[in-house]
Amino acid sequence: MTTGDNSGTSSGDGGTNCWRLARVPFGLIAIVSFVIAAINATSALLESKTGGVAIDARAAWFSEVSSVFMVVALSPAVSWVLWKAPPSSRLSAPDWAKVAGIHLAAACLFAVLHVIGMVAIRKFGYAAVGASYTFAYQDDVLLPFFYEWRKDLLAYAGIALGFWVWDASPAQRATELAGRAPAFPVGDTRIEIRDGARVTFLEPAQISWIEAAGNYVEIHAGGAMHMVRGTLAGFEERLAPHGFVRVHRSRLLNRARLQSLKPTPSGDLELMLDDGRVIAGSRRFRAAVER
Repeated sequence: MTTGDNSGTSSGDGGTNCWRLARVPFGLIAIVSFVIAAINATSALLESKTGGVAIDARAAWFSEVSSVFMVVALSPAVSWVLWKAPPSSRLSAPDWAKVAGIHLAAACLFAVLHVIGMVAIRKFGYAAVGASYTFAYQDDVLLPFFYEWRKDLLAYAGIALGFWVWDASPAQRATELAGRAPAFPVGDTRIEIRDGARVTFLEPAQISWIEAAGNYVEIHAGGAMHMVRGTLAGFEERLAPHGFVRVHRSRLLNRARLQSLKPTPSGDLELMLDDGRVIAGSRRFRAAVER
């Protein structure tokens, strides 16, 4: 998950695999949520004054605010899940099913926590003024829970979409570029890998291939994988002089590590590396591999 303007990851070619909340989308989600709460509360009050069931204005506002408060409070968790299971066009069908399953389970948990927190806030608030609150509707708890669950699935999807769109937005990338310091000295060809306080430097020759992963890239070197901040295009430009070629729209290959290639019936390529690993190449980039 991208970290926006409050990132714990390094910009450019080096980075750390850590998560921090992106403040800009979080703030926008909070503002939009409370605006929706105001619209819902005022709509309910207007309906009650035009022939609907009479309701207490304080109860209407408190009901909406308690719900939205929990939605906003849980939105960082949605950001974290999105960071752990990001959607990507490079995912295969089984991977997509796994990512979708993770987010469906997270959305259901989001709904449960939302209802529990919302009910707790309401019970406490009502008790503070000598009243009582019950979540059940005519002794039926499942019906109001299903009603909230249905809305919470949409809320989860909207929050996840907000963080994901910001993660890929030009504004977010511009924010990072504005505060970026040179990640390596001029003339230093090494790739800087940060993991907490630990810094590792990789020579291009040590790298076998690089894959895109959202706003990160996965660097595969010596049997290990390093997740760093950056774009595949940026790494392609930097590493092209060192023999790296694009073999797929989401993958770079160090040609020096290529052992053999085998065309598939579809015209794509199976690329065997010198360590026995096989990665897929696209027929679109076959000429670059064979050059």
